[in-house]
Amino acid sequence: MTTTTEGSGAHPRFAEALSDAGLDGLLDRVRRFPDATRTAGEAAAAIGCELSQICKSLIFAADGVPVLVLMDGASRVDVELVRRELGAAKVTRADANVVRETTGYAIGGVPPFGHRTRTRVLADRGLLAHEEVWAAAGDPHAVFPIAPDALVAHAGATVVDVRELAE
Repeated sequence: MTTTTEGSGAHPRFAEALSDAGLDGLLDRVRRFPDATRTAGEAAAAIGCELSQICKSLIFAADGVPVLVLMDGASRVDVELVRRELGAAKVTRADANVVRETTGYAIGGVPPFGHRTRTRVLADRGLLAHEEVWAAAGDPHAVFPIAPDALVAHAGATVVDVRELAE
């Protein structure tokens, strides 16, 4: 680990990913909280932002292959829309072991990029409605802000509409 990432508050692997991506400036903006920010609601309350400004990083299994879906904190993923987008026969939520195996992080702290393995990434269009969103920094106690277009670019995401619509 380089000295520039030490003490940033982010998980060391994610701090290194930010540095490798040329996003060192974000290391100074990582915020750590004594209480976990494992859920979008906890994170929004701790940060003092709108729930929709939280970026959830959710791992699904599409025909058994992990896929990352980035979704705003106020919305739910419509698994059927993800299935259609990917052309998969079946899409399910990945269990905790698959999440850790795929990303290298525990549920509640999964960042939008900087994962152990390369996976396909879908970002819901709703994230683009904000100037800045907050995402996990590899630890359930740490978050960082990023412009949605930069988030999409660094995650290598395809922008899609996979939000569950209210009935």
